[in-house]
This record gives sequence, C-alpha cells and structure tokens, in this order.
Amino acid sequence: MSVRVENLKKVYGEQVAVNAINFEIKKGEIVGFLGPNGAGKSTTMKMITGYVPATEGKAFVCGKENTENILETQQRIGYLPESNPLYLDMYVREYLEFLAGVHKLGEKSKSRIDEIIQQTGLHVEEKKKIAALSKGYKQRVGIAQAMIHNPEVLILDEPTSGLDPNQIVEIRNLIKDFGKEKTVILSTHIMQEVEAMCDRVIITNKGNIVADAKLNELQQQFPNQTLETIFRNLTLN
Repeated sequence: MSVRVENLKKVYGEQVAVNAINFEIKKGEIVGFLGPNGAGKSTTMKMITGYVPATEGKAFVCGKENTENILETQQRIGYLPESNPLYLDMYVREYLEFLAGVHKLGEKSKSRIDEIIQQTGLHVEEKKKIAALSKGYKQRVGIAQAMIHNPEVLILDEPTSGLDPNQIVEIRNLIKDFGKEKTVILSTHIMQEVEAMCDRVIITNKGNIVADAKLNELQQQFPNQTLETIFRNLTLN
C-alpha cells in the first residue's frame, strides 16, 4: 500500500478533529478526500505528510511509518497545502531551481524543471516574479513544486482553486496522468472535479469516515442521486 492510516486521531484541546480513522490507498489510485469545512480533511493530510503529529495512531507511506524517518518519508511525498505558501520574491524558474536543489535532483534538475514548467503551463510566466502572478498561476507554481521531484505519493488540498475553466482541464489531465502510476489524494469541494478525476472517494464528517467506496459503487448504492446530493446527505448530521 502506498498510504495506510491506522486509528489515526488528532485532538486539539477538547476538540476531536480526526477520530481514529482507518484507510488504505494503493498505487495507481486517485482518491477524492471529501468533507465539509471542519471535517478533518486538511488535518489528516498534514498528519500523513508528517507536518502535524498525530495524537494517536499511525500513518504509513510506501510501507514505512512516517515518523520513523520523516525526511525520507517527505521525499516520497508531493504536497500542495490549501494555503499554497510560496516565496513571492523569487522568479518562477528560480523558485523551481531552488526546490530542485532541496530535493537533490542534481544533473537532472534542468530537464525536470523544463518538463514541469511545460506540464503545468508555466512557460508563459516563468520569467516573472511569483508575486506578480495571478492566483491561477500561483496555484500552478504550487502544483509544480509538489510534483517537481516526481514523488510516489501526491497530496493536493484544493488543487484547482483559483484556476479558470481552461486551466482546470489542463491540471485535471496532468493529475490523471500522474495518477496512472502513482498515488494521488486530493481534497476539493467541487464534485465535478471528483467525478472527472477520482477512482474512489473517502467522505469524512466531524472527524469520522462516513463513506469509503469506488465512485461507481457509491453511485450504485445511491441510485438516481448526484454525487453532490450523496455528499450532502452523508454529511448533514
């Protein structure tokens, strides 16, 4: 399994953000990790990456517990947080060169940077400072930084936020291609994105998993209902 969580729990004071959840995600799966605001999605993603420690339970990435060797684990993960922190004073290519150095890509750096710039559609803006980019292009830079080291697991929190319809299609296709041989976990509130990209959905509510199924199986379980309606009914309580 590329990603496995066992009884993963996160408590902030008296608030249980994530309540002892369990799931496994295989290589080659693109999984939509869904839930209303405050459901624990982002917290779970951060615990898998190791950026936030779990209160209880364990997370495994590519067979290794993520706290055993956190640097090794994080090298296997590409992560786009919802906040998309960027070095705004750096130029696009300069920023990606910096990240290539962080990931120790060595002599492969230039070819990989050229490739990821083309894949994310940044070639028209690569000579600009990140601060001067539109929100959509800043999001593309965030996706590029998550993918530049060709990670085995890609975790994306609201990856199409701020993109226009044409950009959404391009990034959607990029994620689908990446997910053919890798593992992708993505969180979004846009159900059309889930239907277009995901093989499977995990739906959370108040820190608990309320559904975990292949997309077609979920639709068979709730016939004649849209995914949006299914989501709403499962997360109303």
